[in-house]
Amino acid sequence: MPATVSFSVPSAHGPRTVTVSYARVGAGEPLLLLHGIGHHRQAWDPVVDILATERDVIAVDLPGFGASPALPDGLAYDLSTVVPALGSLCAALDIGRPHVAGNSLGGLLALELGREKLVRSVTAFSPAGFWTTAERRYAFAVLLAMRHTAQRIPLPVVERLSRTAAGRTVLTSSIYARPGRRSPEAVVAETLALARAEGFAATLRAGATVRFTGDLPGLPVTVAWGTKDRLLVRRQGVRAKQIVPKARLVRLPGCGHVPMNDDPALVARVILDGSR
Repeated sequence: MPATVSFSVPSAHGPRTVTVSYARVGAGEPLLLLHGIGHHRQAWDPVVDILATERDVIAVDLPGFGASPALPDGLAYDLSTVVPALGSLCAALDIGRPHVAGNSLGGLLALELGREKLVRSVTAFSPAGFWTTAERRYAFAVLLAMRHTAQRIPLPVVERLSRTAAGRTVLTSSIYARPGRRSPEAVVAETLALARAEGFAATLRAGATVRFTGDLPGLPVTVAWGTKDRLLVRRQGVRAKQIVPKARLVRLPGCGHVPMNDDPALVARVILDGSR
């Protein structure tokens, strides 16, 4: 069942309270799961039960996304704010240095948590930050178009489209290679999550100048990329390997940008292998 946790983070105007919604299940070493921009923690639902057989799994809604409230006034949606906030979240949940797996924005955050030595291993699926300027502009244009569509289509139309594989393809083919596999209920929920995400615009603005640079020495790192990623194309994975040369680079055949639903067994195995 989902729960919430609140914790204090510093700001230029004094401490601010951040509240995060999360779901926790399983037993073993802690594993933090971070979703992408405009998504929510339910993106990980296809793999959570598999992971929970070996890990204490904590799937979170990032601040301003899903069921988590927006960041308070005075806090920006940039890496220098969100990464320490996630560290404070881990402290509030008493999970020390967890393993972390992230997708897209969540993958970038996972890598930054690794840079700050706040986690014990990193698994990043199609992480942001390894783009060229042209690739970033393309990805942001697609994300903005998806957001605009999610906000403009009436809910009854979304519900009707979700009932067929063709309709789910219309709504989600930018992120899934196999959109027909996503359940109608999940497609409706994530379309609403994208439309209502309070942190979307500010996060996108903060990402305009982001590039991931620098190695993560001494930390187990896995970078995985779907062969059918249409949002952040897979050549960015080669760049990631060049920047983090000791990272394990994994190819995800037939998977799109959000691979958890395209091939749950493969994604779960990649995470578990990378967090031994």
